[in-house]
Amino acid sequence: MTIMRGTSPTPAEQEMMALGIVDGGGSPVSVETGAGEHARGQIPLRRISADSVLNEAYDYLKPSSFSRAVAFDIADTEILLVSGTASVGSQGETVHTGDFAAQLWRTYRNITELLERDGMTWHHVVLTHNYLRDIERDYDAFNGIRTLFYSWLDLDPLPASLGIQAILCRPDLLVEISAVAIRRR
Repeated sequence: MTIMRGTSPTPAEQEMMALGIVDGGGSPVSVETGAGEHARGQIPLRRISADSVLNEAYDYLKPSSFSRAVAFDIADTEILLVSGTASVGSQGETVHTGDFAAQLWRTYRNITELLERDGMTWHHVVLTHNYLRDIERDYDAFNGIRTLFYSWLDLDPLPASLGIQAILCRPDLLVEISAVAIRRR
């Protein structure tokens, strides 16, 4: 992006200049820190992937800028943050279009793989955010499957939960779940 000389910057360009992303002429400004360097006080993050069941969002044909999951340590405690995860396959494709139950099971499978990649299980999950495209239509099915899954896992106590109706990133996705898992090192 370059601001044309003699024109006023747009509001978006003004905000980018305020952030230091572009200079007053609209030219990109390079970041001074090198790879692997952390800002003072920043906790190092580890990216967690599960390529056997779903690819990274930044590998999509239309890349999306987030990690599937990141982990970090605070003292002797590890925290795993799982991004919103849906019924997506290893090539980024939607799996089980139109089938809510199958999409939910695939979502649980994808999250299970991410947890396992970091040495965790659903017993470490303390919070889930559950996004349903149509909560009125699908909540009973969602809660029934979730109850069956959690019972099969013998979870006690159950993770805290939030249910939200949301327009998801693709029109063919019906459910998406994010999770927080914690364990002692």
